[in-house]
Amino acid sequence: MISFSNVSKQYGKQVLFIEADFQLNPGEKVGLVGPNGAGKSTLFRMIMGEESPDEGSVTLPKKLTLGYFRQEVDEMAGRPVLDEAIAGSGRLGELHHELLDLEHAMSDPERGDELEAILERFGHVQEEYQHLGGYELEARARACLHGLGFEDEQIDGDVGALSGGWKMRVSMAKVLLGNFDVLLMDEPTNHLDIESILWLENFLKAVPATLLMTSHDRDFMNRIVTKVLEIDGGDIVTFSGNYDFYVKEREQREANQEAAYARQQAKLAKEQRFIERFSAHAAKAAQVQSRVKALDKIERIEPPKKRRVVKWDFRIPGRSGDDVAMLEGVCKAYGKRKLYDQFALHIRRGERWCVMGKNGAGKSTLLKMISGAIQPDSGNVKLGASLKLGYFSQQALDLLDPDLTVIEQMQQDFPMEGLGVLRNLLGAFQFSGDDVDKRIRALSGGEKSRLVMARMLFDPPNFLVLDEPTNHLDLATKEMLIEALKDFEGTMIFVSHDRTFLRGLASRVLELGGEEHDGPLVFGGSYLEYVERMGREAPGVHN
Repeated sequence: MISFSNVSKQYGKQVLFIEADFQLNPGEKVGLVGPNGAGKSTLFRMIMGEESPDEGSVTLPKKLTLGYFRQEVDEMAGRPVLDEAIAGSGRLGELHHELLDLEHAMSDPERGDELEAILERFGHVQEEYQHLGGYELEARARACLHGLGFEDEQIDGDVGALSGGWKMRVSMAKVLLGNFDVLLMDEPTNHLDIESILWLENFLKAVPATLLMTSHDRDFMNRIVTKVLEIDGGDIVTFSGNYDFYVKEREQREANQEAAYARQQAKLAKEQRFIERFSAHAAKAAQVQSRVKALDKIERIEPPKKRRVVKWDFRIPGRSGDDVAMLEGVCKAYGKRKLYDQFALHIRRGERWCVMGKNGAGKSTLLKMISGAIQPDSGNVKLGASLKLGYFSQQALDLLDPDLTVIEQMQQDFPMEGLGVLRNLLGAFQFSGDDVDKRIRALSGGEKSRLVMARMLFDPPNFLVLDEPTNHLDLATKEMLIEALKDFEGTMIFVSHDRTFLRGLASRVLELGGEEHDGPLVFGGSYLEYVERMGREAPGVHN
C-alpha cells in the first residue's frame, strides 16, 4: 500500500534516513518509534507529500485517502464545534456543506432561473453523500466529540471560544470522521484525559483504516498496534508484535549483536597478536600475509547502538509531620457549577494519591487549592508541619526565563552546585550534549516540562503536587521518572492520564464526579486494586 524504497534524507549535517525501506499494508495498525529528532515527523510529511526524499522513492496508490493528525492547532473560529469537525472531515465534510449551500440556493427566490441546474447538482451530491454514509455523519460527529470529552453545550458552541487543547481535539475529530484509507496520528493522546484515551483506543482498534502512529503512552500502543517501525540510526527496522514485544525483541537483538561483536573482537585480537608476533619471522611470512589478507576481508560487526538512559539518584527530602494536608468543609464553585460541597480529605505522610475524574470534575482545582494557588469559597485547607511543597502544572512552564539557556537556568537556580552535577541531572531528563545550550524560548512544550521537573526534583520537596506531570514526556524519561519516584520518601498527590504512571505510583485513589455514587469516592488501595474492584480504568468508562 505505502512503501519506502532506498529512501535517504538529511537536513544540513543531520542525517535522518540512509537507504531506508519499509512497507505499510492495508489494515495494519503500526507504531512508529525512535528518539526525539530521529525523523518520525519527517516520515509522516513524506507520506503526505509535503516533503520529498533526497534519494529513493515513496510510493502510494493514486486514489488512497490520507488523514493526518499532527501537533498543530488549526485556525478555528466563527462556527459551531460540530460544523467545524464535519467541515474538516475530508470528502464527506465537503459534500455535507455543499448540500447545505444547495438547500439555501433552492429556497432563494433570486436564483429561480438557476433552479434546474441547482436541482441537478443537488441530486448528484446527494447520491454521493448517501453512498459514503453521509446521513449518519452528524450523529457520528456528535458521538466522536462526546468520546473526546465534549459536552453538548461545547459541541453546539463557537469553536473559537475553545482553548488550544480543546481545538486540538476538534482537529482529531476531523481526522477520525473522514473515512480515510490511512490514518497518520502524531501523539494523539497528548491532550486527552484517560476517559478520552480509552474511547480513542476502542475507536482505533475497530476502524478498518490502516494506522501509523507515534505515542508516548505505552498502554495505548500495546492495545492497538500489531507491528512496530523503529527509526534507528538512519534505518527503519520492522518488528512484528505490540510495543512490549518490540522492547523484548530489541533487547534480544542487542544481546545477540553484542555477543557476536565480542566473539569477533576476540578472534580479531587473536589474529592480530599472531601477525605482530611473527611479522619479523621469515619462515612465517606467508602465513602472516595470508592472515593479514583474511583480516582485511572480514566484514566487521558493529557494536549495538544502545539507548542511554541516565539514572539519577534523587536526594532524600526532609521528613514532614504525619499529617500532610487536611481539607475540611471545602466548598468551591465556578458560577452555577458546584465542584466541591463540604468536601473533606486527609492526606498522611508517605501516601501517594491519584485523582481520577472526567473533564470538569475539579481535579486541577483540587490541586490548586492544596498548593495555595487558589482559595476555596469556604472551608479550610491546612498543611502540616515541616512541609516543603512542590507544585507542577503546565502553567509552571511560564516561570522559566526565555532568554536563558537550559544550563544557565539551572545555574541560576542552584548557584552553589557544580556544572558536572547539573549536567548529569539534565542528562537524566534527556538533555544531552548541545541540548543544554538551547535557549528556553526555543524549547518545545515537552522539553520545558522536563526542565521544570528537573528543577523541582533536584532538591526535592517532601510533598509533591503534580498536575499531568507526564504530558509530552517521552517513554524513556517517563519510565526513569516512575522508577525515581518509586523510591521517593515523601508524599504525593497527582493527576495523570498515563496508566503506567498510575499503576507504578498510586497507593490511594480519589475519584471525583463518578456516576455510580454521590460525591467524591475515597478508595484506600492502589490504582491496580481500584481497577480490579471497580471493573474499570476510569470513572464512567467500562471495558
